Amino acid sequence: MIALPARPSICPPNRWSAWLLALIAALATACGSTTPTTSPQPSSAGVPSVEPTTAPSIPASGPSALVPSGPPPASQGAGAPAGPGASIDPANFVSTIDNPWFPLIPGTILTYRGVKDGEVADETFTVTKATKVVAGVTCVVVHDELKLAGDLAETTDDWYAQDRDGNVWYFGEATKELEGGKVVSTEGSWQGGVDGAEPGIYMPAHPAIGQSALQEFYAGQAEDHFVVLLTSTKVKVPFGSFSDALLTAEWTPLEPGVLSEKFYVKGTGEVREADVAGGDEKLELTKVVRP
Repeated sequence: MIALPARPSICPPNRWSAWLLALIAALATACGSTTPTTSPQPSSAGVPSVEPTTAPSIPASGPSALVPSGPPPASQGAGAPAGPGASIDPANFVSTIDNPWFPLIPGTILTYRGVKDGEVADETFTVTKATKVVAGVTCVVVHDELKLAGDLAETTDDWYAQDRDGNVWYFGEATKELEGGKVVSTEGSWQGGVDGAEPGIYMPAHPAIGQSALQEFYAGQAEDHFVVLLTSTKVKVPFGSFSDALLTAEWTPLEPGVLSEKFYVKGTGEVREADVAGGDEKLELTKVVRP
């Protein structure tokens, strides 16, 4: 067992950020995952709404990090390797995404509100009935719209699929940044199997503390990572209060000064995301429309 640094029962914002970074570093050592190249500076923006009561310990035999050059990856159904660098077999995927932590049922609409870049942010996450075949796998299309100060600032179509073991994979995105109603950039767009881009694990079937993965890989443009910090914790958002949420941390080596947290609730999906270092973005779930 690798003991993580103990943290006090009362932890101010900068201490939380330091503890979270130390936690990720310990997880990376145990699991072989990639961590930010430089430590983000503590920030009071997006301070976590709940604190764990104990620092978890990570078993040395825990899930491997799913990175292209890392240690042997975990399994992706039928004994095949998972994550970037793996050979994708369309036969290992199913048509429905019913992972309890990230269910994508067509017709579902999740609405978020918060702040980004100092402006009021409103995000609408719509699970469409459309599908897209990526790398031979039929993916569910999720349409995401972000408004800043009431103006449409970004639209994205994301492509997800679930394997037979229940892991949700991220196969790519088509994103557009807008100014004054006109598209000014499509940077960050990528598609699995095209130009060296590879899909990654977005949500494990059975999240466990210390589990880490590369969610996407398109060199220099899309390299998001996550690590599971807690599997049963409290979170309160405008949509409701929950006592058994999943907490993850996310980062990318492309923005080494930024560290974010995300909370997920079974049967709903993501309910809160916030930068805890290097940024001010925070979005919380306000409404859910189910089919």
